[in-house]
Amino acid sequence: MTRRVFLALFGIVALRLGWLQVVDAPRLAKRAEEQRTNTIPLHARRGTIYDRNGNVLAMSEECETIYCNPEEVSDPSGVADLLVDALGGDKQDYMDLLTTPDTTFVYLRRQVDQDVADALSSSLDEDELTGVYFLADTKRTYPYGAVGQQVLGFVNADGVGTTGLEYQYNDLLTGTDGEMIVETGLTGTPIAGGASQVTEAVNGTDIVISLDVDLQQACESIIEAAVDTYEAESGSVMVTDPTTGEVLAACSTPLADFDDLSDSAALNLKLVSSSFEPGSVFKVITTSIGLDRGLYGPETSYSVPAAYKVGDDYVTDDDARDYTMDMTVREMMRRSSNAAMAMLVSEVIGPEAFAEGVDRFGIGHVTGIDYPGEASGLVKTLAEYDGSTAGSMAFGQALAIPMVQIVRAYGAVANGGVPTTPHFLVTRGGEEVDWPAGDRIISAETAAQEVDIMRTVVAEGTGRNAQIEGYDIAGKTGTGEQASEEGGYLEGSFVASLCGFANADEPEVLVYVGLNHIPHLASQSAANVFHDVMSQAVTILGVSPTS
Repeated sequence: MTRRVFLALFGIVALRLGWLQVVDAPRLAKRAEEQRTNTIPLHARRGTIYDRNGNVLAMSEECETIYCNPEEVSDPSGVADLLVDALGGDKQDYMDLLTTPDTTFVYLRRQVDQDVADALSSSLDEDELTGVYFLADTKRTYPYGAVGQQVLGFVNADGVGTTGLEYQYNDLLTGTDGEMIVETGLTGTPIAGGASQVTEAVNGTDIVISLDVDLQQACESIIEAAVDTYEAESGSVMVTDPTTGEVLAACSTPLADFDDLSDSAALNLKLVSSSFEPGSVFKVITTSIGLDRGLYGPETSYSVPAAYKVGDDYVTDDDARDYTMDMTVREMMRRSSNAAMAMLVSEVIGPEAFAEGVDRFGIGHVTGIDYPGEASGLVKTLAEYDGSTAGSMAFGQALAIPMVQIVRAYGAVANGGVPTTPHFLVTRGGEEVDWPAGDRIISAETAAQEVDIMRTVVAEGTGRNAQIEGYDIAGKTGTGEQASEEGGYLEGSFVASLCGFANADEPEVLVYVGLNHIPHLASQSAANVFHDVMSQAVTILGVSPTS
């Protein structure tokens, strides 16, 4: 080799060494560090969810995540046999994982019950099988099973809330994961006594929600049975404290099922996320608007025709009345007269005042309930009214809203004219959450007049089947026709509902029940279901009778 060639080779080597030692040194150091260390996540405990009485509804339970280092698994078949015995599943699936090439870390099963993991670990030790490791983990469990699951929601395998309150308050419940960095050997195995660095996990925040789990369970049982009894497509229940807005129970069918999470309808509250024509429950809003403006009183009488023209159509009553009748406003509500309501809005209240009142009641606006996916509904503004809008809306048609808006509106009447926000969260981390009341909608005097009219509906009118012996109930039925996809309304298909509260003068509990797409009027269906739900509510919540 000539001297010139030698010098050239020496120069190349020197340049390469310089590059490695100076320019590429950080990258190489990082790569070396990665090869001799392993980062193990330390999962934070997700916050616990309690009901209003301190019962645990959702909690994080210690478990083990099982993984392997394929380079250390000397007997894949033997290990796979033990995995099948302990965890179930197919042997070949485990074989594929245990023999994964070019890696030192493969998950075998996540979030395994502690006793199962302990038994598997013992079996592996007894058979002297290597390459399988266990990592402390947590998983979400629900002590009451699927009770309240629509409200609570679910978390995925990574501990992230995907539906319900688990999603709504995910950031609050999640906490912050930590990590442990350990020194490993050539095969990725932790070195005993080797250096380690630990960043502790910060657990999530515990919360208390307003549900009463016993009442929730009762409501779910009642509405499931009612759907069958009254041939309904689905049904919903919401129970609140109208003075605070706390939701004491809420559900809609189909109920959530742990074994089938693919049914999206079961993972949402229809009361919040789906819109329907409310029907005659809307008449409480209609009559309150006129009462509050001093346009009439409960005993003001009008001559109501058998059919009242609204736009190009005539509105008639469900009782098939074929004659003109003098009715007080109280009697209009007792009979649930559609013709009377259409006439009141068209001739007495007027479209402008009616539209303003509907908006003031929050109809067509989200309530602010702390549940994901709240719909605002489809409600025309005054500028969008046509010749039939006001007269039709007067008795709950020509609009579609989620029924939580009816719950809020009735809550305002029960609460002396002041609305509260329907909500679930009561405390977080031991601190009470403030849910301020909204602006007054109607005067206290108007609210008292409306409550007295609603009392008559239950005592003598379409809500008679909702009566509970010893309790003073104020409420209103609703039988809303269902729109057809081809236009117009479906014959014999209704949303039957009843919303009301007890006791009328000092309400402690408000109940809404609704049955969707049924062939029965509310007086013969929803009123019966309301009776069953309210009976459970006053008993479980300890509401005293008035007589």
